[in-house]
Amino acid sequence: MPATFVASSKLPTAFGEFAMHGFEDSDSGQEHIALVFGDLKKSTPTLCRVHSECLTGDALFSMRCDCGPQLEHAMKKISANGSGIVLYLRQEGRGIGLVNKIRAYELQDSGADTVEANERLGFDADLRDYTICKSMFLHFQIDQIRLMTNNPLKVKALSKIGIKVIDRLPIRAGHNDYNAKYLATKAGKLGHIFSRD
Repeated sequence: MPATFVASSKLPTAFGEFAMHGFEDSDSGQEHIALVFGDLKKSTPTLCRVHSECLTGDALFSMRCDCGPQLEHAMKKISANGSGIVLYLRQEGRGIGLVNKIRAYELQDSGADTVEANERLGFDADLRDYTICKSMFLHFQIDQIRLMTNNPLKVKALSKIGIKVIDRLPIRAGHNDYNAKYLATKAGKLGHIFSRD
């Protein structure tokens, strides 16, 4: 699943000016982006967030999840650090897609948790694939990262494709009454850790 670099442009944000780089999955045609801030130094591990698209959380300010606040947290941290990268992967709903995510939400409205909802729809709890990250990191000559994530499976997946995760930096952001059950399920059933190991 190699990613082909397509184009780049400036992206001014509330957190400073990032460079936005577009990539296309050579196999599926799916599009992904990398947001780069500052000069990436090869001598030190790169501060990084690998973020799966969440239209409802990232763009529509949903309080059902913590995705939007996690992305904002990561961009702020990278800006304050002076350099870093966000890989923004088009894997809506942990890989099930937007409309199926709405179907899953409907089941959650009736009492199912996020894992049960996916399984009732015939999906695994998490269908995301991080293989595409390898060629995206390679484009920027990155092989060591300090990863902002609560998900130890993401650490394992990136390590498996040859990326050295030097440090896992937990993100505690966006917790509220609406997503308390969701976050508890992520911790209890998906193994997310909201503190350092």
